[in-house]
Amino acid sequence: MPGHGDDLTRLRIALAAFFALDGFVFAGWVVRIPAIKQQTGASAGALGLALLGVSAGAVVTMTLIGRLCRRYGSHPVTVVCAVLLSLSVTLPPLTHSAAALGAVLLLFGAAYGGINVAFNSAAVDLVAALHRPVMPSFHAAFSLGGMIGAGLGGLVAGVLSPTRHLLGLALIGLLVTAVAGRTLLRHGPPVPPDRPSTEPSDAVRRPGGRTRGLVVVFGLVALCTAYGEGAMADWGALHLQQDLAAPSGLAAAGYSCFALAMTVGRATGTSLLERLGRARTVIAGGSVAAVGMLLGSLAPSVWAALTGFAVTGLGLANLFPVAVERAGALAGPSGVAVASTLGYGGMLLGPPAIGFMADWFSLPAALTSVAALAAVATVIGVSTRRAMSG
Repeated sequence: MPGHGDDLTRLRIALAAFFALDGFVFAGWVVRIPAIKQQTGASAGALGLALLGVSAGAVVTMTLIGRLCRRYGSHPVTVVCAVLLSLSVTLPPLTHSAAALGAVLLLFGAAYGGINVAFNSAAVDLVAALHRPVMPSFHAAFSLGGMIGAGLGGLVAGVLSPTRHLLGLALIGLLVTAVAGRTLLRHGPPVPPDRPSTEPSDAVRRPGGRTRGLVVVFGLVALCTAYGEGAMADWGALHLQQDLAAPSGLAAAGYSCFALAMTVGRATGTSLLERLGRARTVIAGGSVAAVGMLLGSLAPSVWAALTGFAVTGLGLANLFPVAVERAGALAGPSGVAVASTLGYGGMLLGPPAIGFMADWFSLPAALTSVAALAAVATVIGVSTRRAMSG
């Protein structure tokens, strides 16, 4: 087992590589959805149902992966899921109907959900061993990987077919897995120096009723954050274009402002957590995000709205990493699975919920729900201050 600095540093680099790979592969797939829609001849409704395959596969798998991590260890499960993710991303361009696309996306979603639980569980063990709140740095790697994947996908979209592009992603994924996976497979989960090796690790501890309740509460923080991410991805550009008359290029920059701010927030998250602690970071982050989203949704000008989106990204940046880390510290991989499932549920719930509210009221009014849920995360941070601080 790794017990000294060099081994922990290698583990940290290897885990960051898997987080970045996950964001890179997923973003690469997302930018090819329009081309694959055209290839399958699916209507918008049929495509929407097919895309639910990713979510269904992820949510169904997350709880199972928590059990597999407890039984076999999070490191081998991370490597296996990375191989499955890399291979399954090649399948969507090979389909020629919405039903076939939905079926292969179930497999892709299962791999995506699986690796998220596995590498977050591994990261929780590493955070405990390092005695430093480095969880946001892993999620910064995910965000950075996603930005690179989306940017590269946009560049090659006019040159490479979806089949060749996604095959290229698979080869990169397998190469990264081969290199970074060796480090994970060589070392077991690190044991914190202040815990005797005979004491059960978080990975095998059985949580009690109160602990399970806290894990669900931390999962709700993840849900509040992911709701905002899903809403911004699906509705931010439309709000700028439809309600503020922004040109399409400037409207597309809305999500980029949000994503870049979130990446910066996560990259500086460890320093912030060391200075403020977990509870105050969540309270401050939720408050900042609530104010930012009120500005982003209700501001009368495009530039004020873009500023609001960026402030929202900074505020939300570290809420999900802290929530998942706390859930994992309390209940091991099963805690990570619960928090991740609730978080993913928030990402699923956000876009349709905002669509319904936009029909009933207006899109700007609907987007204020992101601010409301950020405020809920703030209240949870205040009410669970002691547990949040560990």
